[in-house]
Amino acid sequence: MKSMSYSRCLVLLLGAAALVSHAQAEDAARIGYVNTDRIFREANTAKAAQVKLEQEFSKREKELVDIGNTLKTASDKLEREAPTLSEAQRNSRQKTLVDQDRDFQRKRREFQEDLNARKNEELQQVLERANKVVKTVAEAEKYDVVLQEAVYINPRLDITDKVIKALNAAK
Repeated sequence: MKSMSYSRCLVLLLGAAALVSHAQAEDAARIGYVNTDRIFREANTAKAAQVKLEQEFSKREKELVDIGNTLKTASDKLEREAPTLSEAQRNSRQKTLVDQDRDFQRKRREFQEDLNARKNEELQQVLERANKVVKTVAEAEKYDVVLQEAVYINPRLDITDKVIKALNAAK
């Protein structure tokens, strides 16, 4: 009789362990990860934003390159001709070059600030769209948590490809 109760107890314990194990498996959090850098590089919306920025800023960039080349040419010319110029002429041309360079540096700084501001605006729009898609994917596939920043992530948790496909499929 003792062995009967011992085996009955063992069966009950094994059954309880199986139930606990099953309940824990159901309660385990489903975690996903999205690499936002990849989204910014690979999603069609991000590529379109990049093209839009290039079109918007290419004319100003070309003008700055032209001004820089003109300044370089003028500086080289002054360097070559300096020995034959009077001190007054040399000082006058140097002052003109310094003024032009200061203006060039100001324009370049303004260009960079404008470009950075517009880039941030465009990336914010891409990120907002991506976050909506991430939420849709997470809800559809029953994820409990989706991370965007992590020190380390197991590649099996990465759902970036799914998000990029969904973003590219969306209008």
